Amino acid sequence: MGKLFGTDGVRGIANKDLSPELAYKLGRIGGYFLTKGIKKPKMVVGTDTRISGDMLEGALSSGLNSAGIDVLYLGILPTPAVAAMIKILDADGGVMITASHNPVEYNGIKFFNRDGFKLTDEMEDSIEEYILTNKDIDYMPVSGDLGRKIIIEDPLRMYLDYLKSTIDVDLSGLKIALDCGNGAVYKAAPRLLHELGAQVYVIHSDPNGININVNCGSTNPEEIQKLVIETGADVGLSFDGDADRLIAADEKGNIVDGDHVLAICGTYLKEKGKLKNNTIVGTVMTNLGLDICLKEYNINLVKTSVGDRYVLEEMLNKGYCLGGEQSGHIIFLDYNTTGDGLLTAIQLLRVLREKKAKLSDLSSMMKSLPQVLVNAHVSASKKKDYLTDDVIVNKIKEIEEHFSGKGRVLIRPSGTEPLVRVMIEGENQEEITFHATELAKLIEQRLK
Repeated sequence: MGKLFGTDGVRGIANKDLSPELAYKLGRIGGYFLTKGIKKPKMVVGTDTRISGDMLEGALSSGLNSAGIDVLYLGILPTPAVAAMIKILDADGGVMITASHNPVEYNGIKFFNRDGFKLTDEMEDSIEEYILTNKDIDYMPVSGDLGRKIIIEDPLRMYLDYLKSTIDVDLSGLKIALDCGNGAVYKAAPRLLHELGAQVYVIHSDPNGININVNCGSTNPEEIQKLVIETGADVGLSFDGDADRLIAADEKGNIVDGDHVLAICGTYLKEKGKLKNNTIVGTVMTNLGLDICLKEYNINLVKTSVGDRYVLEEMLNKGYCLGGEQSGHIIFLDYNTTGDGLLTAIQLLRVLREKKAKLSDLSSMMKSLPQVLVNAHVSASKKKDYLTDDVIVNKIKEIEEHFSGKGRVLIRPSGTEPLVRVMIEGENQEEITFHATELAKLIEQRLK
């Protein structure tokens, strides 16, 4: 990746790393590359609840307008709603202004093409090259060729109607606890679940611009656990700042993470004959418990590098319809082009209601194996040498043979620090801690 775009758009501290000037250039140059050759193009733009959203949206929209692009402004909506609205409004692309689960001082700019997918590396490289070398596009529309900003009336209604079209279920009698994370889903989640008939208990749905993700939301799951117990809810649902992730809790207050959601929804889809190519896509960080669970149901599990973009790439390349990460970023490709926390929630609730089961019973089909993570401090120049050091390679092989398929070793170099991360999964916490500590010490000795 380049110096501007990371794995999820351009992100940084708002008004510092991500300045209005940069937002303007991203709008003007990025919009131009996305819509080149289209007569009178239009792009949707949405934000989460961060205080910096207004500043960056104004600058970004000005950049888009200067490139002759009409901005269809959606206001505060979840990231997946912006992706969905591209198709609903027949737009030529879209932009979401969000830093997802990051602290409030951060913000980000994430582009989608006209099909609702993130930009290719080649497209990002082209945009980045122009901006970093201070080039400008050779297009200066005037008069009627300039773009306008058009406020879309009640885009939330359109998004909720779209979500409802993906299920046929009545949630009457179901008690649902909700943690909206003071983020982009603060209106959408309570309204949708009310309309589907559920009794809803809501916390952290009063955003003030600076409280997004603060001690709440999917990165603070203890909040939803407490609410479930306090209210006697049947299920708890917790979202991150831009609502592309979901972490659930069962009626006992136990966390139901993305791996468990994949198990529940994946086996349900197979029962209905809707699990394309009988395969689910996870990542190398997917808990081994999901491997074991899916084998029992004769479902294949394919693993990619960490990151939803790699999960999506695999799904598109091989024609799969379900994939995701332990963090709760789940992609139902039959319905949307990106992770969608609210879509995931109602798909999970559909299974719950149709099977007339408690979430704890459904979740019990998969047993998460204990995990331990130990950091090995190494020389920055030798971070990747664990791949070729025979002593380390043989030690890893020895540990994996010891587990006989009921444990695994995952080694990952840190992207920013002189560290090699040693993650081991297995059935016994004490045993895996011993092996991880021993292996980390060996890596430190060999890669000083």
